[in-house]
Amino acid sequence: MNIRPLLTDLQAILGPAHRRTLRIYLAWVITYGVLQGVAAALLVPALRALLSGDLPGAMTWVGVMAVVVAATCVAHYIQAMKGFAVAMVVLTTMHERIGDHLGALPVGWFTNEKVGRLSRIVTTGTVMVGGLFAHLLTPLVAGAATPATIALVTFLFDWRLAVAMLVSAPLLYAIFNWAGRLVGKGDQLSDAAAVTAANRVVEFARHQRTLRAFGRGAEGHRPLDEAITEQHRVGRRAMWLSVPGILAGGFATQLAFTVLIVVGVVLALGGSVDPVALIAVLALAARFTGPLAELSALSGAVRMAHNDVRRIAAVLEEEPLAEPMVPAALPCPGEIELSGVSFGYTPDQPVLRDVSFTVPPRTMTALVGASGSGKTTVTRLIARFWDAGAGTIRVGGADVRHQRTEGLMAQVAMVFQDVYLFDDTLEANIRVGRPTATDEEIREAGRLAGVDEIVARLPHGWTTRVGEGGAALSGGERQRVSIARAIVKDAPIVLLDEATAALDAENERYVREALRTLMTRSTLLVIAHRLQTVVAADQIVVLDNGVVAERGTHPELLAAGDRYAAFWQERNRAKGWRLTASG
Repeated sequence: MNIRPLLTDLQAILGPAHRRTLRIYLAWVITYGVLQGVAAALLVPALRALLSGDLPGAMTWVGVMAVVVAATCVAHYIQAMKGFAVAMVVLTTMHERIGDHLGALPVGWFTNEKVGRLSRIVTTGTVMVGGLFAHLLTPLVAGAATPATIALVTFLFDWRLAVAMLVSAPLLYAIFNWAGRLVGKGDQLSDAAAVTAANRVVEFARHQRTLRAFGRGAEGHRPLDEAITEQHRVGRRAMWLSVPGILAGGFATQLAFTVLIVVGVVLALGGSVDPVALIAVLALAARFTGPLAELSALSGAVRMAHNDVRRIAAVLEEEPLAEPMVPAALPCPGEIELSGVSFGYTPDQPVLRDVSFTVPPRTMTALVGASGSGKTTVTRLIARFWDAGAGTIRVGGADVRHQRTEGLMAQVAMVFQDVYLFDDTLEANIRVGRPTATDEEIREAGRLAGVDEIVARLPHGWTTRVGEGGAALSGGERQRVSIARAIVKDAPIVLLDEATAALDAENERYVREALRTLMTRSTLLVIAHRLQTVVAADQIVVLDNGVVAERGTHPELLAAGDRYAAFWQERNRAKGWRLTASG
């Protein structure tokens, strides 16, 4: 069983500051295993003297053995304490290290599947890594060091038995490795099924309103039922995968012991080994196979633990956004420029192709286009959720790749299409925009965004908790809170993604007034659907299948009679629809 990859991943999890702690622990575990092997080897001269009637000699060897056993006990205690210390380091720093690393990853990394897996990693993975030091790593390392020591010491008594021990080692290693791979494969299948099932459970709980609205609350949720069924099926397969490895490991260990006995008996019958010495050496052979039997039993558990360790290490190996040591200067505050930008979420499916346009400071640009044309992707690239595959994006006159994340985010405020509010007070949710804002600034931002009207209706005013995701508020009210965040942040640039797409008349009025406030102090890039928003823009950029099809003002684009004119006519016809009663 090759434990080097496991140790490499453990060092990655601990980080450079604690790698020495791991090395010291491993050194004590190896010392403990070697001393165990030496103590077992001392049985040979002790038994030989005892069985040959040399009582003083036997007592001398027993005394030496007692000293080695005492040293073994000391080494066991020290390695246990060192292991406990390493486990505590992991448990107290791993979440912090993962959190710090996640904060440096591009936002585009956080898909639903990865977030679900991450949740499993930081819960069960943490427990497994802690248990690795408490229950698995010591018997694993010592279980290899002890038989190796015994095999080497056996050369002092009979080189043929020692060779038999060493010859059995590759066979045992191959079988243990094979058994571990089987268990590891089953664990990987189980983990993938468990992540899917967990995501489905969360989905089922989170969307109970929708499910019950369509009569699905009591009957269940088919994707959840299928995920749980698949998890049970995979669990059974994983169990059956482990059975051959467990049986083979136990059989190989017993076979090795049997081979050693046969070799010893053959040598004794041939007169090459004294029968008294044979009894002592066979006792040593039993001690040789004992730790190996324990290794066989642990091989599956160790491989499962390594899978958890590998998943944690894989998160820490994810490449963070590259950031400059010295951020670039900002010669044009409030300006946005895209120059020849191309991008795709997958290499073979480009979303944007050679997109170029400039948004001058303190102006409003409306992005217009069909669903899937790349409008939202443009705003995400400006905020550097991903890096463009080709071309350059400049914010404030500097390439976003030459700016540090905190510096870029200080220039940009975003109003997302799906507004998320934290399970906190209304005031705290607005303060997310700028934690250092005063109470007066929070109140003023709320007034400008129409949040004060919501506050007047809430039982506890500004201190009312809005529930997870803002469940206590309507969609339009959540949009107003998001606008208030952008106002209180007072950033030079505001990106609004579908900010006025599906609001009732009252909420749209508040949002529109807030936009007028933002236009006086910030550059606005708006993904617009409402005709009033489009007409009010200083510049309109029309995207079609990821390319800039048109760019200009409202009158210019209408006069061109191309895609924008068709969009305008279609929206005007839709605006004129009325429901009439049939006679």
